[in-house]
Amino acid sequence: MNNYKLLPTLISILQTRNLTESARQLNVTQSAISKTLTQIRVAFHDKIVIREGNQFVLTRKGEELKAQLPLLMQTLDNLYLPSMMDPSLCQRQFTLASSDYVAQAILPSICCELAVDAANASVAYQLWHKDRLTTLADMSLDLVSTITEHVPENLHGKSLGEDQLIVVCRRQHPLCQGNALSVADYINAKHLLISGGGDKDSPVDLALSALGEQRKVFAPVPFFQSAIELLLKTDTLLTTPLHIAADFAQTYDLRIMILPIKLQPQQYYLLWHAKHHQDPEHTWFRELCYPFLKNHLEHTKTIGMKLLHDC
Repeated sequence: MNNYKLLPTLISILQTRNLTESARQLNVTQSAISKTLTQIRVAFHDKIVIREGNQFVLTRKGEELKAQLPLLMQTLDNLYLPSMMDPSLCQRQFTLASSDYVAQAILPSICCELAVDAANASVAYQLWHKDRLTTLADMSLDLVSTITEHVPENLHGKSLGEDQLIVVCRRQHPLCQGNALSVADYINAKHLLISGGGDKDSPVDLALSALGEQRKVFAPVPFFQSAIELLLKTDTLLTTPLHIAADFAQTYDLRIMILPIKLQPQQYYLLWHAKHHQDPEHTWFRELCYPFLKNHLEHTKTIGMKLLHDC
């Protein structure tokens, strides 16, 4: 008979590739982990992990199990969940990841709603990086709000809409005084980059590279708020989605200009791994978050289009 009690240890070993770390995660001794690994190898008729120097590498069977087991284990766990979700009884900490802009502009509304409907639940927020989408199965993360061209296999999601990249600067910037921004103006200007929490403007660099050109980066900064403060004090440009620029332009003395490079609109999604798809609590939380994210995008984009027209 198959020994399903081996699976939690197997998942930990596949993810950490380190017996000491797996022992720490599972709160057991390293000798116990080694003994369980021996049982796992016998049960699966495969080495699963092979020592190479000070670490382990996965066999082909190990790679297959690493991809399959998290979803299977979550499916089993979901069997124990109540079929109906009562928010007043929910004590879960939900984890949401996106850019620092979402944390500033939208998370407070989500938390306010959560506090009213599920007073014993909470939210942990993480700064997101786009290249982590393919590793979502291994992360204790419920939802990701991000830009992506393709939704990877084993992820579910709902489209939030699309937006275009534009250029924003202070109204005293010399480039605000003339005609529409040209490609030459754009290339020769000083640029701010936002380094944390997503991938907002790399398509610009790819397009410029195809022309044999590149931007002059004046300062990479981790957060939108720091970029805005720099914009207000220096003759720099920030390339960012229209809806974000429009939101800040309502508070600060900023000018929005059309990006002089043609790019495809960016697609925004709310995503989650398939292992959460049937979870009633997760379903409730993502249905709570989705309208706030979508409505904010649509509302601020409408404001942005008006600002572009007025300019």
